[in-house]
Amino acid sequence: MKILKLILLSLLMLMATSSFATIYYSKNEAMELAFGVDAVIEPLSIFPDEDQVVKIEQKAKIKLESGLFTFYVGKNKDKILGYAAIETSTVRTKPETLLIVLSPEGELRSVYTLAFHEPSEYEPPQAWYEKLYKKSIDDMDFNKGVDGITGATLSTRTALSSIRKVMMIYQIMVKNKDSK
Repeated sequence: MKILKLILLSLLMLMATSSFATIYYSKNEAMELAFGVDAVIEPLSIFPDEDQVVKIEQKAKIKLESGLFTFYVGKNKDKILGYAAIETSTVRTKPETLLIVLSPEGELRSVYTLAFHEPSEYEPPQAWYEKLYKKSIDDMDFNKGVDGITGATLSTRTALSSIRKVMMIYQIMVKNKDSK
């Protein structure tokens, strides 16, 4: 009888845990959100050297976990529409995946939640992301006018770190490369 109760309890916990997982968009749908259906999407793989890693970490106030980054460059008739990055980070114990879209000049244009595996009440609303659009990376800080969300503190901190990381990688590695 104890074994049956244990199995039943385990199944209930498994079902409850997986019920939090929400996947909103596939990668193809995300690229359409970022650049429209007519855009040509080109991947841009970036490998920062040690000096670049130090600059990115210091200015973005994050720790890089990988030495490879991929931007997706949206183009229409050879005109760059913008840059997008898909960032997955752990919020508390489960991941969130964001699509972070930058203008051709590197300004934050939009953020979409592609997947969120924590309980939905911890997910920042789209309106919160919209308040970040066109802010400089220096102003992307809770001490400089970015509002936190009660009950979603870790989610907003994680999202803000992902956004700063993408913006700084663009500034140090893509913008400088394109201007040469």
